[in-house]
Amino acid sequence: MFSLDQENISTSPASTKGPVKYGELIVLGLHRRAFTVAYAVSNKEQHSISYTLSRAQTVVVEYTHDSNTDMFQIGRSTETPIDFVVTDTLLPGGQSQADGQTVQSTISRFACRIICQRNPPYSARIYAAGFDSSKNIFLGEKAAKWRMQDGQMDGLTTNGVLVMHPRHGFSQGSKPGVWREMSVCGSVFTLRETRSSQQRGKMVDSESNELVDGSLVDLCGATLLWRTAAGLARTPTVKHLEALRQELNAGRPQCPVGLNTLAFPSLRRKDVPDEKQPWAYLRCGHVHGYHGWGGRRDPAVDAERQERECPMCRTRGPYKPLWLGCEAGFYLDAEPPTHAFVPCGHVCSGMTTAYWSQIPLPHGTHAFHAACPFCIQPLGVEAGCVRLIFQSPLD
Repeated sequence: MFSLDQENISTSPASTKGPVKYGELIVLGLHRRAFTVAYAVSNKEQHSISYTLSRAQTVVVEYTHDSNTDMFQIGRSTETPIDFVVTDTLLPGGQSQADGQTVQSTISRFACRIICQRNPPYSARIYAAGFDSSKNIFLGEKAAKWRMQDGQMDGLTTNGVLVMHPRHGFSQGSKPGVWREMSVCGSVFTLRETRSSQQRGKMVDSESNELVDGSLVDLCGATLLWRTAAGLARTPTVKHLEALRQELNAGRPQCPVGLNTLAFPSLRRKDVPDEKQPWAYLRCGHVHGYHGWGGRRDPAVDAERQERECPMCRTRGPYKPLWLGCEAGFYLDAEPPTHAFVPCGHVCSGMTTAYWSQIPLPHGTHAFHAACPFCIQPLGVEAGCVRLIFQSPLD
C-alpha cells in the first residue's frame, strides 16, 4: 500500500492547516505495507519531455512549476524521482505473471505519474511515463508518438499504462469498466492491438484520465488499485475484519468428517495451515478440517493437488486451506466472509468475490483473465468463487 498525502508547504491562503490524504495505491497480490510518503514537488527547475522523431530531429516540450498540484511518480527505478517503487507481482510459487516463467521485468523504470490538486476536491489524474533524475521524459525513436491537431506532441510508453474505471463506484452495484490506455499527456485511448505496438488505439474524447475510487492501473507486470480518501473512509478496517474473524470462529464451525472444531487463524498468520485450519472443497463449497479421506494425509501435498472428492456430496474439485483476505482496501463492503475465491481459497464477502471475479486483469503482454486480488492467482474458468457451507456444532 502506498499512501499519497499532501504536505502543508503551500503559501497560498487556501492551503490547509494539516496534511491532506489524496488516496492510496494498493498493489494487487500483496498485503498492506506500511509505506507512507508525504512528498510534494516544489522544485522550480524546469522539467521536459523529449520526443525523438528521427536521428536528426527531436522535439523538446518544457514544463513549468505548478504550485497548485503535487506530483507522485511510480516505477521500477529506485532513483530519487520515483516516489513509489513497484516490482513485478509474483504468482504463488515465485513465478512472474508473464507466461508462468521468471522473466525480465516488463515494468518501466519510470512508468507513470499521478498529479493531485492541492485544493478540494483533490482530484488525481494519471499520465504515462515519469521524469528521470535529469527531470526529463525521453521517448525514443521506436516509441509510439504523434503531433496533435493543436501542434503539441504526445506519445505512449513501450508497454503502456492501462487504466480501468469501475462503473457505479467501488461499492454495492459496482461493475467493471473498460480498459483504456493513458498517454504521456493524459489523453485516453482504446487499447493497442498488442501491448507494445507502435500504432496507437483510437482516442476516447468522452473519457478522462482522472482516477476515481476503485480505478485499476496496470503497469505490465503489476496492477494497482486506487482508493480515494472518501472511499477509504467507507472501507472496513483491519480491526473490523478481525472482529468478523472472531465472530466466525465463535460460531464453532465443525468438520463433518472429524467432528473437530475449526478456527480461522489470526490475520497476521499466513501460508502455513495449523491444526484447526478450515479447508474446503471449492467446487461445492463444503468446509472441512484437514483430513486424509481419499487423499495422501499430507497437507503440503494435498494443497498442491488439483482435485479431491468431497465426502459430503461426492463432488470433485480443488481441496484447499481457507485464508481470510486481510487487505481491507480490496473489500467492496463490510459484510461477513461467506465466499472463497477458486482455486486459491482466499475468503471475503460475497459481493467482493463476485466483483473481482468479473474483472479481466491484464496478464503478461497479451492476455486478460480474472484473478484473486489477495494473491493474483488466476481464477477458475467455470467459477471464480464459491459460497462456503459451514457445519454448525452438533452439541
